[in-house]
Amino acid sequence: MMKPWRIAGINFSHMHMGDLLRQVAEHTDAEVVGICDSDRQSMQPTIEALNIPSENVFTDSVECVQTSRPDLVVLCPPTGEHAEWVERLAPHGVHLLVEKPFAASLVDADRMIQAMRPTGKQLIINWPARWDRAHYSTWCLINEGTIGDVIEVHHYGGNRGPLYHGAGKVEFEPTAEEKRNSWWYKLDSGGGSLRDYLGYGVTMGTWFNGGKKPIDVTCVTTGTNGLEVDEHSITIARYAEGMSKFETRWGTFTDPWVHQPQPKCGYVVRGTRGTIASYDYAETLRVQTDDRPEGYDHPVSDLPEGESNGIEYTLSRLNQELPIEGPLSPAIARIGQQIIETAIQSAAEQRTLPLIDR
Repeated sequence: MMKPWRIAGINFSHMHMGDLLRQVAEHTDAEVVGICDSDRQSMQPTIEALNIPSENVFTDSVECVQTSRPDLVVLCPPTGEHAEWVERLAPHGVHLLVEKPFAASLVDADRMIQAMRPTGKQLIINWPARWDRAHYSTWCLINEGTIGDVIEVHHYGGNRGPLYHGAGKVEFEPTAEEKRNSWWYKLDSGGGSLRDYLGYGVTMGTWFNGGKKPIDVTCVTTGTNGLEVDEHSITIARYAEGMSKFETRWGTFTDPWVHQPQPKCGYVVRGTRGTIASYDYAETLRVQTDDRPEGYDHPVSDLPEGESNGIEYTLSRLNQELPIEGPLSPAIARIGQQIIETAIQSAAEQRTLPLIDR
């Protein structure tokens, strides 16, 4: 028998909290024992959707943890508050699943890792792209040696903007004032398309390339007058062998989960013996190899049983007492954070910079 897991969701600033708690509710060996946010209204859609009883709803995080006694806490605060929240909850001896991105800075990422180290509990960074069957299939083909050694990763990632959709991808039409007032568009909260989406590209890219780090990074950004943060960025990472390009965009023509925009959102990976084009939500990959240079459509693989989303994967690993691997692991995610940090500084200084490492 698998262990029944008690899970709480704390801080509803990121719209993915509703989706993650739905995954908990649908899991046969887990239950939502508490939810918490200082703004009760932000929890109301989840309370109604999952029929959360009032005794399991809290506005104080310490009371939530002490009363509901969770094994795992799902955290969805603004990016700039990730380190603060991990440091606050780590002493309570719970596993922590933090919704992407990892952190607002490399210093914050290291604070999170350090806070969890003495607890013996796991820190998991949930990157939803990991649960796209096309991208998982890409990693499988790379791992099997289908295209040789990875020397280039090209990523285009984004959507119409973070306020254009909520939990369950319900669509909205935000006003200019709503943008100005949202944490997503505030620099000190970790907002901006670069901080939102570059992590996808560089963290998944680091998974694809076997954990390699670039030598240096160049980044340029642009945005809308009146907003503090960027809405478009391009980052070039130069490695010992090859270069990779990562582009982020708030303001794609369409959301990729509805209609793929042009350029398509996803990854193109080049290896020493082939290439793979892996687009978000695709049912097939486009693959070229030495044996088939004309290219062919390769069907995507199913995700491993019991690992179809961040909650299932996390509980599967915890049940087996196995470490978190791939882009959800702090080790791979930290390399991604190094690239992000260097890109942010490169854009600010308008020059190429060596990879930041501290």
